Amino acid sequence: MTTQQPATRPANPRFSSGPCAKPPTHTLEALNDAPLGRSHRAAVGKAKLLAAIEETRDILGIPADYKIGIVPASDTGAFEMAMWSLLGERPAQMVAWESFGAGWVTDVVKQLKIEHSVHTADYGEIVDMSALNYDNDVCFTWNGTTSGVRMANGDAIPANRDGLTLCDATSAAFAMDLPWDKLDVTTFSWQKVLGGEAAHGMLILSPRAVARLESYTPAWPMPKIFRLTKGGKLIDGIFKGETINTPSMLAVEDYLFALDWARSVGGLQGLIARADANTAAVTDFVAANDWVDFLATDPATRSNTSVCVKFTDARITDGPKFAKAIAKRLADENVALDVGAYRDAPAGLRIWCGGTVEKSDITAMLPWLAWAFESEIASA
Repeated sequence: MTTQQPATRPANPRFSSGPCAKPPTHTLEALNDAPLGRSHRAAVGKAKLLAAIEETRDILGIPADYKIGIVPASDTGAFEMAMWSLLGERPAQMVAWESFGAGWVTDVVKQLKIEHSVHTADYGEIVDMSALNYDNDVCFTWNGTTSGVRMANGDAIPANRDGLTLCDATSAAFAMDLPWDKLDVTTFSWQKVLGGEAAHGMLILSPRAVARLESYTPAWPMPKIFRLTKGGKLIDGIFKGETINTPSMLAVEDYLFALDWARSVGGLQGLIARADANTAAVTDFVAANDWVDFLATDPATRSNTSVCVKFTDARITDGPKFAKAIAKRLADENVALDVGAYRDAPAGLRIWCGGTVEKSDITAMLPWLAWAFESEIASA
C-alpha cells in the first residue's frame, strides 16, 4: 500500500452528475450569436428554439410524428407536466428503483391521489418491467441517476398496449438507445448528458399521448405553466418553439452548441461510444481493486452515465463518513469534483461518465481514487 500521489491530474476534474461537464470544446465565445435582449417570440428567437427542437429530433432519431417541446423547470417540470396532464384516465403503475422515481411515486400517491399501484426495487436492483400491466399507465425512469441502474432495453414493454408509458430519460437521452415506439412520453433536461445549462426541460409526446391529451380532461385544476391543450386541442405552438414561459436565449444557444458538438463526435452512436468507453475504464478499475464495487448488481443494467460505486473493505466502520471523506480528498486535490453519492442513496461515489467527459480524464482520476482510499484507510 502506498499513499504517494499520482503524477497525472485530469485536465477537467468535473465529474458531477448534474449539471454535467460541458463539451470539451466549449467556450463562452461560442455563445456570441445568442440573441440577448431580444424577445423569444421574435423571428430570431423562434428560429433558435425550433432549431433546438429539430436538431434534437434528428440526433436522437425521434419519429417525425412525435411532438417535441421546450418546457420550464428542467426534467422535473417536464415530467410533472406530463403526469398532471395525462394521468387519471386509468390506473397508474408507478415504478421506482431510486430517488427520482420515488419522487414521482410520491406525487401520484400524495398529490394527484389517483388509483395506482407501486412497484419498487432496492438501490442497485431494478423492477421486473415484464410483470407490469401495460393496460394501465406506467411511469418510470430509464436510467436511475442516483443508483446507476438503467433499463437494459425496452423489450418488456408491449407494442400493443392500452396505457401510456411515461419515461423520465434525463440521464439516458444522448447516451443510450431509447426505443421510441415503446415510449409515449419522454422527458429530459439540457444539463445532463450534453452538459447544457439548467432550468429547461424537453417533453416528447407520441401520437398516442397527444390523443390522450385531446380526449381526456383531468379532474384537478391545471396551472397555466402545465397547460398543453386549449379547447380540447393540443397547443401546437409549444412544439414549434413557442414556449409557455420565457426561456433563456443564452441557454438555448448553449444547447445548440452542444447539439453541434454531439454531431461532430458521431451523433447518438458517437456519444454512446464515448460513454461506454468511460464506463469501461471504471469497470477495469473496479475489477482490479477488491475494495470497491458497483452499486448496480447486474452488469446488463449498469448505467454508462451515472456510474455509482460503493466501498467494500471490511476495515471501514462508518460507510457514509468514509465515502464523504474520500469525496472531500478528491475535491480538495481538484481531481474529482462533486462525486459524492446522492444524499438519499447508499454511501459511495457517483462518477459521471457521459459523452462530454473525456476518457483521458477518467483514467487520470482513477489512480487518485486509489490514493484517496489508501490515504483514508491509513489515517483511520
